[in-house]
Amino acid sequence: MSNQDLVLLDQTDGTAGTAGTSGTADCCPGLLTAPLDEDQAAELAKVFKALGDPVRLRLLSMIASRAGGEVCVCDLTPAFDLSQPTISHHLKLLRQAGLIDCERRGTWVYYWLVPEMTDRLAGILTRPAGAPFLDGTTS
Repeated sequence: MSNQDLVLLDQTDGTAGTAGTSGTADCCPGLLTAPLDEDQAAELAKVFKALGDPVRLRLLSMIASRAGGEVCVCDLTPAFDLSQPTISHHLKLLRQAGLIDCERRGTWVYYWLVPEMTDRLAGILTRPAGAPFLDGTTS
């Protein structure tokens, strides 16, 4: 994946929402409520592409599940049989996709989840309440 493939998605749409809907209505309807237009699909594909690598998915999971909400890169690197520059590259791609953010503190960089983006993805993938399942039943 080249660096030109990823762009940071607008996370400051100014809408106030609850978890699972923040910014979703303005950006992207749920997949089961309306088809995505070409721009919405291209924007979302970049985020899903960042999540499409097992290392990046594990990194995101480790960051998201960390007590205190943030983790030092020094704690992430030993969990993988990869070099530190490779881990940093994967973290950079997650950052460019808007899934995580970071801050340098002295020698180390600390990462945290951007909950607005994961809430946005959840809202897009969530079936609307009362929508029928394929077998015709509802929730």
